[in-house]
Amino acid sequence: MGDTSREERSSGAGRLVTGVAWAVLLLGLWLWGREVTDVRQGISAPTTGDIAAVGRPPDVRLPPALKPLGSARPQRIDIPSMRVQAPVVARGLDGRGAIDPPPFDQPGVVGWYAAGVKPGAAGTALFVGHVDTETRPAVFYKLSAVRRGDSVRVIRDDGTVAEFTVDDVQVLSRDHFDPQQAYGVRKSGRAELRLITCGGTFDRTSRTYTANVIVSAYLTGSGL
Repeated sequence: MGDTSREERSSGAGRLVTGVAWAVLLLGLWLWGREVTDVRQGISAPTTGDIAAVGRPPDVRLPPALKPLGSARPQRIDIPSMRVQAPVVARGLDGRGAIDPPPFDQPGVVGWYAAGVKPGAAGTALFVGHVDTETRPAVFYKLSAVRRGDSVRVIRDDGTVAEFTVDDVQVLSRDHFDPQQAYGVRKSGRAELRLITCGGTFDRTSRTYTANVIVSAYLTGSGL
């Protein structure tokens, strides 16, 4: 991924179009679902604006990873620390090679890259969501407040729940975006998850945000 894709203001959509920095271009897509290891830990671009509080408390004891589950498609995602329970929709790529976002009139929906890894299976599954709209917060508005040790639950279409534990929160500026840092598998053989939205400040000239908030989590439990 050489750089992030630009979010453009669409007629009638207002700032909602810029609610997610659609950071994933074809150069980064090859990383998804692959066992990309040796990801540098703890490196991120300087934080800016409303995401300056993002941190990684060093004293949180994390549970062991669970063996990856069988493949199943996501239906809903629950993030208790954000009080989010949101439906998940499958998304592909748009004409520019970036992930096609959830519909602009559905800011409470989370998009999953359906051509990539299914959440709970080995590799990295990718979820993206809007941070805000012209008038109100959107589904990932509080993503930058997620902390190491928080849980993320993905309800799947086979009736199972894939339970993930957050192990890293990073803020990567759009000028220094590193796809391996963002999307590479952190530990070989694990089932991992990435949650992505905008961060930093809103540049009114380019109509983009200056950074991406990226939450990394790994599979630690399952249930029905």
